[in-house]
Amino acid sequence: MQTTFTPEQLTDPGIQRANEILRACVHCGFCTATCPTYQVLGDELDSPRGRIYLIKDMLENERIPDAKTVGHIDRCLSCLACMSTCPSGVHYMHLIDHARAYVENHYKRPVTDRVLRWVLARILPYPGRFRLALLAAKIGRPFARLLPDPRLRAMIAMAPKRIPPVSRNDDPQSFVPVAPRKMRVALMTGCAQKALNTDINDATIRLLTRLGCEVVIAEGAGCCGALTHHMGKEDESHATAAKNIRAWAAEMDGAGLDAIVINTSGCGTTVKDYGHMFRNEPLAADAVRVSKIAMDVSEVLSKLDFPASPAAQEMRVAYHAACSLQHGQKIKTLPKDLLKNKARKIRTLEALTPDVIAAGNIGCMMQIGSGTGVPVVHTVELLDWVTGGPIPPAMGAHGRPKSDIPILR
Repeated sequence: MQTTFTPEQLTDPGIQRANEILRACVHCGFCTATCPTYQVLGDELDSPRGRIYLIKDMLENERIPDAKTVGHIDRCLSCLACMSTCPSGVHYMHLIDHARAYVENHYKRPVTDRVLRWVLARILPYPGRFRLALLAAKIGRPFARLLPDPRLRAMIAMAPKRIPPVSRNDDPQSFVPVAPRKMRVALMTGCAQKALNTDINDATIRLLTRLGCEVVIAEGAGCCGALTHHMGKEDESHATAAKNIRAWAAEMDGAGLDAIVINTSGCGTTVKDYGHMFRNEPLAADAVRVSKIAMDVSEVLSKLDFPASPAAQEMRVAYHAACSLQHGQKIKTLPKDLLKNKARKIRTLEALTPDVIAAGNIGCMMQIGSGTGVPVVHTVELLDWVTGGPIPPAMGAHGRPKSDIPILR
């Protein structure tokens, strides 16, 4: 694609990167075949190719975004399926992120949107505040129909009926390995996950220590910054990410780290991109170091000697491949391989008549769980169970005998 940015515009690092990405696009349209918003809405401007045209025009002309353009950009799910199918290697993720930051800085949203985005940015990344919000949603659920904003009604409907107690395993500390030590890793405990489902981090710690990892919860680490990053709030997202970089760099410079383990794929995609996010900032070198050793939990498990399963009962597992894992991080087979070694979304998963649905992202788990009666668990919860850990609580809650040990198929 031909671009017409001026030399002055190209002095901006963000515009430089956008120019590189735009020039790689050849208008082929392969991206439209895998874009969920285009498949549902059928509007070219709700496809990656259409959004690329809108973003190019907006950036080249330094145009104040209009409501129509913002609507099409906002509707992008950042699933990054387009990047998996693009034959030209267009890095759509960096382009849409830059466009969102541009919109945030140049467009005045309606007051209801500004209030909602402000509230989300100041609640979801903070587990304590999020817990209070979940409690309020639980209390307010009978009155949700009275809310004028359908987005708020949808969020309240998805709020869990049970809010788990705080897990002290998420506090800064170190867990010694049960088996001979093979790796020293830092676990990113996250933010929303610490309020929505504490079983995931607990299972991850048990599983990793059982397989010979010393697991460190680094002082000062927390939210990855993805939420505010996808809102275009660069200052807020970078401030949050910088805390993680400093915390993990301190561990790397101290006793050392073999990996930074992330068990929420959306967070993993962002942490692996810290090197790009901080490329022009003082933390650039440390950001690159962090990005290089950031791994999804399935990547770490694939490097360890997984024991043979003592399983005695077959179980059918439907695996949901999170878009941020398979498209954002290009991890497509490892979680399924790990499950197999032990021997359109909800409709597709339920068609398999599974005993359980496994996923690697808390957001996916919440959304799928809100629309099905099949137990939904994190992949590590299943792997923890079949290597000697407790049954995933979500499965016990569905009446499955706690003595059952599965053969996963």
